Amino acid sequence: MIFEKLIKSKARVQKHGEVFTPSWMVQKMLDTEGVKEACEHLTATFLEPAAGDGNFLVAILRRKLAMVSEQYNSSIRQYTHHSLYALSTLYGIELLEDNAQMCVMNLFEVYKDFYEEAIEKHRYKQSEETLNNAKFIISKNIVQGNFLTRKLSSGEPIFFSEWEIIKQTTTMIRVQRTEYSLDEIVSGNDKAAGTAVGSAVAFEQIDLFSNFDLEPEPEKERLSQKYKAVYITEVYDEVKIDE
Repeated sequence: MIFEKLIKSKARVQKHGEVFTPSWMVQKMLDTEGVKEACEHLTATFLEPAAGDGNFLVAILRRKLAMVSEQYNSSIRQYTHHSLYALSTLYGIELLEDNAQMCVMNLFEVYKDFYEEAIEKHRYKQSEETLNNAKFIISKNIVQGNFLTRKLSSGEPIFFSEWEIIKQTTTMIRVQRTEYSLDEIVSGNDKAAGTAVGSAVAFEQIDLFSNFDLEPEPEKERLSQKYKAVYITEVYDEVKIDE
């Protein structure tokens, strides 16, 4: 019998109330009517406010990528576009840095495993560009912060990127990135598509993912700019245009 470790230390439990959900319970919760269907839907979005090391998000990603492998896998291009979009629908906030780092790595490893199965099926060579896009999406969707205060550890507000589908064909997906603060998300505020926020917040959030070797975005004023619509396979090299 295999036993899962549900706490890292008594001190962490006492200080942060940190207790991990066992895998069997995660699966049971995801099998709930309505949730199960959402886990197998390409565009259904999930936000985990206490992500831990990603046990819920990883389980959801596995279900989403299994669906993509079955329904959007007639070519490597189709699989890549749809698998990256499936990844872009998962968001997480985690208070503790080591957990946030582990969540990031776990999500990437799951994506990479499914991607390697796809390229083997299609006898295609591995694309570093695809993996860089996956890393970039994860780096924007998982943050170290406090859901209750809606702020990063630095005190800056938490921002997330919405990857809205602008155009979708059988094989390709074109998206436009719009940034929302967590306050705006909770309040249900709408924004003009492509809205970008100030650069300071972006730098703070990406620092957590330095293990990915991602280059920081250019330091310049972004309040008067918007994100250009690009294919989901090009978000790592996205550009902004003047409004």
